[in-house]
Amino acid sequence: MADSSLPLRLSLPERLPAEEPTGTPVQQAFRQTIRAVEALREQLRTLRTAQAATRQTYWRQVGPLAADTVAARRALYEPLEAALLGGYLSRAEEQQVTGLLLHNAQSLQERFGEDESAILARYAPGPPPPPVVAKPTASQPAAPELPHYEQAAATARERRQQRAQAAREAKAQQADTTSQALLQNTKAAYRQLARLHHPDRAALADAATQQAQTELMQRITAAYAAGDLAALLALLADAPANASPTAEADDLLRRYTQALTQQQAQLSQQLAAAQQPVADAPWSGTEKQQRTRLREIKRSLRAETEYLDYLLRQLREPAALKDLLRELSSRRQSGL
Repeated sequence: MADSSLPLRLSLPERLPAEEPTGTPVQQAFRQTIRAVEALREQLRTLRTAQAATRQTYWRQVGPLAADTVAARRALYEPLEAALLGGYLSRAEEQQVTGLLLHNAQSLQERFGEDESAILARYAPGPPPPPVVAKPTASQPAAPELPHYEQAAATARERRQQRAQAAREAKAQQADTTSQALLQNTKAAYRQLARLHHPDRAALADAATQQAQTELMQRITAAYAAGDLAALLALLADAPANASPTAEADDLLRRYTQALTQQQAQLSQQLAAAQQPVADAPWSGTEKQQRTRLREIKRSLRAETEYLDYLLRQLREPAALKDLLRELSSRRQSGL
């Protein structure tokens, strides 16, 4: 997948102000990780914005033909999304239609530099599971020259190694799943903030302190009601020392820090991939090569737009859509 693959659908603080080291060591480590993730996200956004501008500049040279193709592809969203709500598709057909929506959005974003993040975020699957590494089967015989008792010992060692490897992979996958769930959950952060800043804790304080505590709790409650994890995490990281953070609050911040560290590694990989040059991009090469490609692309765009207009009429009819899905499946074709 292209630009949507960021875990950027997760609500995390966009920016924390520069500051002197304050708070507990746990709070400092959390804020440092937030800043590292933010820096990578900003680099990725800047790079992709520049790449999108390059694509858009090129397609403006193509002229109305490119605009017509973009409009034709965007027109496909409405009948495809309506089909998902129509109730006449099987589970497999719904998955196929979702794949067509994603493929269409990726085509608009990768080819034309259009911003299709809303569609990609709506239909993109979660993070892929770790790759399955083929392992030798336990029934594989040991070297024939070994005595039978050594063969049995080798087979037993092999089984132990396989179980240990499977346990490590399961633990890593569970950790990633837990981290992703944590980064989408506002309840844990809200619970800790409510414990730290509930107005009852300032019942014996002066009126000004009580008023400030009440207003802060109102901000916390509003952020939780809005599902604003960014605001809740920022408040949790900035809890003053006199709030006496609990061991549970520190443990929660440690878990958020670990989850963000995993996200930092993912973003680093995505940034490295995004920095790779696009092979055979139409806007690359000499001026003569670009002119030749331009003529070919104009012919291709005319044909593509005509085909998309034909598909648009087909997609509005349930029977025609089902026929199209069967045809695409038989061709092992995932996009239009």
